[in-house]
Amino acid sequence: MWSKQRFLPTFSQVGIISQMGVNSMVIHYPNGQSYRPLTNSKYEKKPRSTKNEKIIFGNRGMSLEDELNASNEYYLKNQQAVIHKKPVPIQIVQVDYPKRSAAVIKEAYFKQASTTDYNGVYKGYYLDFEAKETRNQTSFPLNNFHSHQVKHMQACVQQGGICFTIIKFSSTQELFLLPAAVLFRYWEKRTTNRKSIPKKVISSQGFPINYEYQPLIPYLTKVDLLIEELK
Repeated sequence: MWSKQRFLPTFSQVGIISQMGVNSMVIHYPNGQSYRPLTNSKYEKKPRSTKNEKIIFGNRGMSLEDELNASNEYYLKNQQAVIHKKPVPIQIVQVDYPKRSAAVIKEAYFKQASTTDYNGVYKGYYLDFEAKETRNQTSFPLNNFHSHQVKHMQACVQQGGICFTIIKFSSTQELFLLPAAVLFRYWEKRTTNRKSIPKKVISSQGFPINYEYQPLIPYLTKVDLLIEELK
């Protein structure tokens, strides 16, 4: 019975399941490859702070996804935007029962390739974007993206949607909103040119985001700049 059961957890729900004893669960993509998280900022070494440094409200045991989820909850509560993390369809194929009161998921598969992390509506505009972290200090590797994700963003832009990527450089706790047009330009040249986007390009052609108290990541102020460019 369990081998055919399906459910649609978000990644935050998967984290809750993990705390219940699913640390050894193996999740596969539709092509059979095992899923492995790209980064885990929770366990990354944090830079030392000095008295003259600006207070950073982020990175208190939270991943970029957690920080964005908290920010989106703030936007929703204050009726500023409706933006949600997309659910990921997973099919369970193997479950163990070490105890009668506990079921341990040992193996599961992504039912289909995911598109982007978040989507929603803001000021009448459709938003669709990715959230990516990297430990690289000088560039953002393009292998953080899958081709179907970029194609999805290109299709959304063609229909008038606003697409972008929120990039976090974990070692320096820097955040940027990178417009999709910049990503597309480097993506198309990745086979003949460099396979990463230089941090200098991200900082000059993207928009820096400073952590705040509420919302934690005020990225919609940068989306306002993208909207102005469309007018």
